[in-house]
Amino acid sequence: MTPTSPSTVPLTIATVGVHVLDIHVVGIEAIPQGSDGALVESIGFSAAGTAGGTALVFARLGATVRTHGAIGADSIGRSLTALLDAEGVDTRGLVPKAGVQTSSSVIPVRPNGDRPAWHCIGANAQFVLADLDPGAFDGLDHLHLGGPEFLGGPVAAELLSRARDRGITTSADLLSGGDPGLLEWIGDALPHIDYLMPNDEQTRGLTGSKDLTDGARGLVDRGVGCVALTRGADGALVVTGDDTIALPAYSVDVVDTTGCGDAFSAGFITGRLRGLGLADSAELGCAVAAHVTQGIGTAANSYDLDAIETFRRAHAAD
Repeated sequence: MTPTSPSTVPLTIATVGVHVLDIHVVGIEAIPQGSDGALVESIGFSAAGTAGGTALVFARLGATVRTHGAIGADSIGRSLTALLDAEGVDTRGLVPKAGVQTSSSVIPVRPNGDRPAWHCIGANAQFVLADLDPGAFDGLDHLHLGGPEFLGGPVAAELLSRARDRGITTSADLLSGGDPGLLEWIGDALPHIDYLMPNDEQTRGLTGSKDLTDGARGLVDRGVGCVALTRGADGALVVTGDDTIALPAYSVDVVDTTGCGDAFSAGFITGRLRGLGLADSAELGCAVAAHVTQGIGTAANSYDLDAIETFRRAHAAD
């Protein structure tokens, strides 16, 4: 069956929350002992984070994107801002915080695509609602909150409810691993989220359910409008009060899975905002994630909405 194509209506989206500069070290077989060294294939930077990385992909898919968060007044922050600027993201909402570094991760990428990480939270922990410009909601079609756990449930709820009061749809994605304590921490925000986009491990951790469908339904019962969760190589699962839809991942040669969750989120939300149904939107999200996994980082490869649509149609014809 040929997938339904999204409309080309202009979209304006804001992402709020976690911004990270990822440093990818590709070709890591092992960590050298003592002060020994080792050669690697490449070392590169990419814009990342559940707000920063998602903003980049939204922009690639044709939206006008504004991003808001906290960075340090340092070279890492300047590098991260420059990477997002180069993608056409409006970064004027990134607020430098004195005395703290910009959040960053060092990601050693193994030959099989595995990617353990060292991470510094940095300025992400210092973002507050007062950092938002008074006009942050003006003209928005959608607001995506990356990392509601950094704000806490009541503050995240205030942010999301402000958006929904203006007729703006909302989504959220987690950075932390899930556990029941985290679910209670962000619980106040859940009824204000139209689309919650965790991964499989976060869903199981948040709800204590081994069955992903049951876990997602538990989140819907807590007030979330729709749970669209990623399952790694198994694809995506979308659950609402009325529907349960499972979609497989695309079969591609995986190089690095960094950023594929952010890519799925941006693809899925783009589909919904452009009039696609749940299944087609999830398929679009999986297609964007497939492009990202074939390179290093969220900005891997050259793709836009037309390229993703061509990819989807070609695979539908297989």
